[in-house]
Amino acid sequence: MALEASKQDRILHVLNRLAFGPRPGDFEHVSATGPERYVQEQLHPESIAIPSDLTDRVNDLSTLHMNPIALFIEYQRPINLARKDAKADAGGDKNAVKDATKDLRIKQRVVMREAVEARMMRAIEGPRQLQEVMTAFWFNHFNVFAGKGLDLIWTGAFEETAIRPHTFGKFRTLLGATAHHPAMMFYLDNWQNTAPDSPGSKGKFEGINENYARELMELHTLGVNGGYTQADVIALAHILTGWGLPKPGGGGGEGNRGPGGERMAGERMAGMFPFMRRRQNFGRFGAAAADPSGFYFDQSRHDFSEKTFLGHQIEGGGIEEGEHALDILARSPATAKHLSFKLAQYFVADDPPKALVERMAQRYLATDGETRAVLETMFTSAEFWDPRNYGAKFKTPYEYVISCVRATGVPIRNYRPLYGTMQILGMPLYACQTPNGYANTQDAWLNPDAMMTRLSFATALGSGNLPLENPPFEEDADAGGGGEMRHEPPAVARNGAGKVNINFDPGPHGPKMTPPDPVQLAATLGDYFSPATASAVEASPTNLRAPLILGSPEFMKR
Repeated sequence: MALEASKQDRILHVLNRLAFGPRPGDFEHVSATGPERYVQEQLHPESIAIPSDLTDRVNDLSTLHMNPIALFIEYQRPINLARKDAKADAGGDKNAVKDATKDLRIKQRVVMREAVEARMMRAIEGPRQLQEVMTAFWFNHFNVFAGKGLDLIWTGAFEETAIRPHTFGKFRTLLGATAHHPAMMFYLDNWQNTAPDSPGSKGKFEGINENYARELMELHTLGVNGGYTQADVIALAHILTGWGLPKPGGGGGEGNRGPGGERMAGERMAGMFPFMRRRQNFGRFGAAAADPSGFYFDQSRHDFSEKTFLGHQIEGGGIEEGEHALDILARSPATAKHLSFKLAQYFVADDPPKALVERMAQRYLATDGETRAVLETMFTSAEFWDPRNYGAKFKTPYEYVISCVRATGVPIRNYRPLYGTMQILGMPLYACQTPNGYANTQDAWLNPDAMMTRLSFATALGSGNLPLENPPFEEDADAGGGGEMRHEPPAVARNGAGKVNINFDPGPHGPKMTPPDPVQLAATLGDYFSPATASAVEASPTNLRAPLILGSPEFMKR
């Protein structure tokens, strides 16, 4: 017996907002338990069992469970040492240096590949869908760019340890975890932020760097209209001097040199400086890290003077000054409003109702920044359940690709065509260069070129032409750096003119995966199509029905 339309709409609404769209069986599960019960389940993910096979596959991604120090020692330090040796042996010849580090850079790509696969694997198959949505939301809020230097190997660890464990808890805890992580310190340059007249002010550490202080207020907490001034930016930058990474050269800032002044490398370096042999230290950075994450407070570069920040007097006291500043920011009404607006914009509407944002901000302040409480206020509001907001959010490229694969239920061994499509659509994972992250509103993603690419992807997936079930090919030695993912033969490729093509022609060997069944696909999505879409699907040949469903106007929205 068919469900009444209103209940069908409510079921699809929660699956599109609290999850990345339905998978086969999800619609029936929410129908049996009720949308409201589903909301409570997702707000308490610890009550939802994770399939053992998914847990095993995530655990097999070894780099995902390495801390930043271990990642540096395993994947970056050998490149640094090989580069130094090649420069010394080849007189600085660039080609020789490139050849000497080529294989090591290919090896290094595994770090980003495993981070990308873990994110997509959990988003597509994980039953704790709201946790996956919130992990993506908070990473985007605290964005770091994996293409910047050491963040190539640290971004996955940043999401795994600074973001994922804190998606529903106190915002202050999440804020502190991101503030202490080397990926953030490196991305926004605070690792170089130094009091100008301090003992440690030398070399790269020669003065105040305001980058992190500014983004910490403008993007992470108060918002652009949060009531702070340039004087507050400068004060916060001084408060955060010395926060970052152990400095090079064993504390001298000039690097390690032998008795005759020559640069030492490899075992000679380790022999003179025992910390080079210890796993709990950075090889390249001279001082031992204060904790396994690699965060280090260097008091020799800190400004110990008294500061005035947002009207508060901050006594000179070292690292606790920064902790005090984070407390002030996390408890600010401006932060409550800024975060509430962003959450409501993501989950409710591009232009969220002001009354809802205000109630969420009040709940934030009343609970000392408890994210779960703010989400519950939103998910139980009349505004969230207003039918005018159903299907009103245009999917970002990430949401579109993930929701397509979830809907088909196809087993995936090869994630590269999915990553490649996101890249073509302008939203590659971990590759937003600017600290404000990717937009989640329709005007950022709806354009003719993007729609053509989406339709090509829908055709490739719906006709069984993406090699998702095949083992991925290893990257070849000529592949680009930065964790680029490639697969052969290309279902997603760039032509010689630099334009993007998606090859959805099955070719002489037929489909590359099991094509989704259009009847099952429609049932998974709750048969929610408009009369025009339903008629078009019904009138089409069977092999085109799944592509039409995945490329329909209704499926482009959530």
